[in-house]
Amino acid sequence: MVLPLLRPFPALRPLADTVAEIAAPPYDVLNTEEARVKAEGKPLSFLHVSKPEIDLAPDTDPYAPEVYAKAAENFSRMIDTGVMRRDGQPCFYIYRLVMGEQVQTGIVGAASVEAYDTGRIRRHELTRPSKEDDRVHQIQAVNGHTGPVMVAHRPNTAIKSIIEAQTTGAPDLDVSMDGVQHSIWVVSEAGAIKGLQDAFEAEEALYIADGHHRSNSAVRVAKARREAASDAQGDEWYESFLTVVFSSDEMRILDYNRVVADLNGLAPAELLSRIEKDFRVEKVSGEARPGKPREFGMYLGGEWYRLGVRDVPAPVPGDAVVGLDISLLTRLLLEPVLAIGDPRLDPRIDFIGGIRGLGELARRVDSGDAAVAFAIYPTSMEDLIDVSDARQVMPPKSTWFEPKLADGLVALMLD
Repeated sequence: MVLPLLRPFPALRPLADTVAEIAAPPYDVLNTEEARVKAEGKPLSFLHVSKPEIDLAPDTDPYAPEVYAKAAENFSRMIDTGVMRRDGQPCFYIYRLVMGEQVQTGIVGAASVEAYDTGRIRRHELTRPSKEDDRVHQIQAVNGHTGPVMVAHRPNTAIKSIIEAQTTGAPDLDVSMDGVQHSIWVVSEAGAIKGLQDAFEAEEALYIADGHHRSNSAVRVAKARREAASDAQGDEWYESFLTVVFSSDEMRILDYNRVVADLNGLAPAELLSRIEKDFRVEKVSGEARPGKPREFGMYLGGEWYRLGVRDVPAPVPGDAVVGLDISLLTRLLLEPVLAIGDPRLDPRIDFIGGIRGLGELARRVDSGDAAVAFAIYPTSMEDLIDVSDARQVMPPKSTWFEPKLADGLVALMLD
């Protein structure tokens, strides 16, 4: 059986009067201590499901079996007490995010695992096995996808018109959290459901923006359940994963910056001398935020520098990655000068999302946690789509999407 690219599903979701207590930031933007503070005094917070180690001893390994068991226990309690309920029929859901002037509205649906496997739902990043394992254990423990994958589609007038028609009334769920308004409308009318499903079916491809570990983990869970089932029909809910699909022209990518722990044995003056071969180096007063592609900011020894690539390489036919800003920084500086190896594995490099501001880069260096920091011009949605269509992968941590989706507003149960 070939499933639709995106299909409606009966979501498990909070009641309107409990949504403010349940909604939580996504599991991967908080560490354990931050989650513990965030959930303090909030017994219904979804962090008790997505970061369940907060309910165990402080020295608990967050990947220990008892952590996933606690997630299942907490999730079951929310269902049993009725603070979250499952819709009686498959629906699509409209999800609107508002953060200041940034407004984006997408469709919540169950995306086909097979479409991901065959490349119709395309990715642009590699994943870490340990993080995948964590999500697999979490999904299996709670028997559902509770963290949505953020996905992009090319602008589509049919999808946009249905969204406009379905959002004229008040949302079914509405909550403000950390400066972001999250609104959900239920799409249950048969004509609108068919219109959305047909519109997505006409799309050549969808593009994973944020959530590569969640989508890869969904594939692994589907494979395991498929192999264990003796009577699988091919349309089981585990053959899908939870997505929110936005039009690419509404999405915003922020910078995703780097800090490096040491200078690879170089003095600051030696580092500056080495990089002048490939970069124009200018000391600036104030933060050196890149203003255009091929321009970088560097914070070193209490000073900001603006770096401009001297010789931008010509495009390589069929290679959408080689010309990315982060690829240039890696090839010209991080690898040859600072000896950074695989950034997914090298403990000397760390990644700072643009939402934290360039001040966080300076703080990390000034505190001694890092020796040098680099500010990078944001990757564009066009670059993401080009890389995905070329079936290539970007360097890790190339895109930081903001605003983020919340956990706890919709869940896709696996049976």
